[in-house]
Amino acid sequence: MRISESKESNRLVSLALRLTLPLCLIAIASSALSSAVVSSSSFHAEQRTAQSTAPAQPKLLPAPARWRGLIGEYGPDDAILIILEKDGRLSASFKRGEIEQLDEVSKNIFKFPAPGPHAQQQLIFTRDRSGRATQVALDRVISKRRQIEPEAGANQLRVKPVRPVAELMKEALAAQPPKENGTFRQADLVELTKLDPTIRLEIRYATTNNFLGTVFYSEPRAFMQRPAAEAVVRANRKLKAYGYGLLIHDAYRPWYVTKVFWDATPDDKKVFVADPAKGSRHNRGCAVDLTLYDLKTKKPVEMVSTTTKQLLGLIRIIPEELRCNAGTASCCEM
Repeated sequence: MRISESKESNRLVSLALRLTLPLCLIAIASSALSSAVVSSSSFHAEQRTAQSTAPAQPKLLPAPARWRGLIGEYGPDDAILIILEKDGRLSASFKRGEIEQLDEVSKNIFKFPAPGPHAQQQLIFTRDRSGRATQVALDRVISKRRQIEPEAGANQLRVKPVRPVAELMKEALAAQPPKENGTFRQADLVELTKLDPTIRLEIRYATTNNFLGTVFYSEPRAFMQRPAAEAVVRANRKLKAYGYGLLIHDAYRPWYVTKVFWDATPDDKKVFVADPAKGSRHNRGCAVDLTLYDLKTKKPVEMVSTTTKQLLGLIRIIPEELRCNAGTASCCEM
C-alpha cells in the first residue's frame, strides 16, 4: 500500500487540509485490512526512506476569516447543504454530491457560476452578531444552520445518559461479547506512538472530556492492529510535508466500553454509537478517531464539528493512506 505520487492524490490531500473537517472518526474496514499486511522490516525501511526524501510542501492557508462563519451544514437531514472552502474558493455541496465553486458577490451573497446545475442562482446568508451564519436562502427557500459543533467555548458534544454510567459500567464488565464464527486475523495490537513518536495523543476516554463525561480508560494510550497502525503512520508521515501531524483521540476500544456507550445513549442518538451485539471496528482494533495538529504550534487545527457523521459525503478527501488497499473508509461511532 504505497503513497500515490499522482497529481490527483496531491489534490485530494490538499483538499483534506483546506477543509475545516471535524474530528476524523475514520474506520478502516476489517475486510480491507486482510489485504493490507505489511512486514515490519519493509515498513520501517520504507518509513526511513520516505522521511529522508519527502520534500517540504508550502503550508496551506486557512479559509479567509470572512468565510469562516459561513462554513458548515444547512437544511434538513434529507436535503443537507454543505458549505466549505476548496482551493481558495467558497464552495457548496448538495446532498453530499459534487462540490460546486461559488463566486463572491458580497460579504453575504454568493453566486453559482455558469455553466452548472445551479448556474446564476444565489446563496444569501444571514449572520448573527458574531458573524456566524444562522441560515442561508436559495431561491427563497431558507435552510437553517445545523448544530454540528459543540456550544461556544467547548470542544466536545455531550449526551445525557439514560441511566447512570457507573451502573452501566458494572453491567457491561459482567457481560460477554457476542461469539463470532469464521476465520479471523490473529490479534496483533501495536501502540501507535511506538511506531511513530510524532503522533500526538489526546485520548478523550481517559478523561471526562467525552460525550458521556466519564473516564473509561486508566491510561491515555492508543493501540491498533498492525496493518491499520502502519497505515496511520504513513498518513502522518505524508501530512508532515504540509506542516501537519495526526492527533489521536481513540483507537482500539474494549467491547465493554462500546456496550456502555450503547446502553447510555438515547434511542434518537444511537446512530452515533455501535451496537454491541455486532461489535465495532474500534473493538477489532481497526478504527481510529483523529484530527490534525499544526507541527509548529502543536495546537489542533480548528474544525467545523466533532464528528464525521455530519460530512459523510466528504470522506473521500481523507488522505489515501487511511483507506487501506481496498480504498474503504467510512464513519463509525463516537
